[in-house]
Amino acid sequence: MLRAINPPGATIPGISQAVLVEGGQPLYLSGHVPFDTDGTVVGTDHATQLDQVFRNIADTLRAAGVGFESVARLTIYVRDFDSSLLPQIREVRDRWVNTACPPASALVGVASLFRPDVLVEVDAFAIVPAAK
Repeated sequence: MLRAINPPGATIPGISQAVLVEGGQPLYLSGHVPFDTDGTVVGTDHATQLDQVFRNIADTLRAAGVGFESVARLTIYVRDFDSSLLPQIREVRDRWVNTACPPASALVGVASLFRPDVLVEVDAFAIVPAAK
């Protein structure tokens, strides 16, 4: 259903340069933030918050009948991004995504998000297999 496209040349390890969708229906996920079920922000550091964000995305995907194997694209927004955060961001992300066919991805450093205690937000695009 999803096929990684990685032409020869300069690439970024751990992401696909493109993902070809072969069938299925699109699922557009809004920006997910590190809220628990009560709407409380989980964690005060980037890694803890990002793990909660991916947990919330997993819940949304599950509600649509799919998992992270169906994610074609991720955009990760990080408040006050510094390159020293990259290893921990990648480590958390890789616990959740399909690393055999990683989604096309972008990491965007931002000055602020919608609340001062929110450090990360992630939106996604996934493919739900067509009903048989």
